[in-house]
Amino acid sequence: MTAAQAAEPVLQARGLTRSYRMGEVEVHALRGVDLDLFDREFVVILGPSGSGKSTLLNILGGLDVPTSGTLRYRGRDLHWSEGDLTGYRRERIGFVFQFYNLIPSLTARENVLLVTEIARNPLPAAQALEMVGLAERMDHFPSQMSGGEQQRVAIARAIAKRPDLLLCDEPTGALDVTTGRVVLEVLDRVNRELGTTTAVITHNMAIAQMSDRVVTIGGGRISHIETIARRISAQELSW
Repeated sequence: MTAAQAAEPVLQARGLTRSYRMGEVEVHALRGVDLDLFDREFVVILGPSGSGKSTLLNILGGLDVPTSGTLRYRGRDLHWSEGDLTGYRRERIGFVFQFYNLIPSLTARENVLLVTEIARNPLPAAQALEMVGLAERMDHFPSQMSGGEQQRVAIARAIAKRPDLLLCDEPTGALDVTTGRVVLEVLDRVNRELGTTTAVITHNMAIAQMSDRVVTIGGGRISHIETIARRISAQELSW
């Protein structure tokens, strides 16, 4: 157990299940998941398509509600009311998705400003964009930027509200290897320099090497959790 893991978890999930109906078939996306996320750690949640990893991330981030189970944030039970979840998402969670979800009519700076206007103690938009290496591109529109640059704008937008947790769903899934490494370098920097607890879900086993812990999920269950002895840089990754 690391020093971080000796402390109370930032987020503690217990017995999470999620089922839904597709016609006459009941689908079990999660089957009793227990998971802790700790301060300042970088966790990779690894599994194939359909394993339940996106469902898990959505519940951890308050985007979805489990069929059963509990979620505690810094020792406080989260209630599955829309009011409680809205405040939790707004104040505590940053999201990065595979597709960038930028507003095309706004510049990079303006896309980030949308978040800073509702955050309590935000990073200035320019500082967030500088942190992801886009100081010279902040007045460009998404159509003037590459996919990797757009993803970095999405990361800047997510970190601008200084979230406790950064949840990333296949953040390199739409990118080539070289561009994907650049995006992973940015996530690594955010984790190390801002101390943001970061969870990345992926089907790419290579990315696991840059984490503190790897959580393997399949069939809606966690099958294995491994602590990584030596966390490597994104530039050392190959896939």
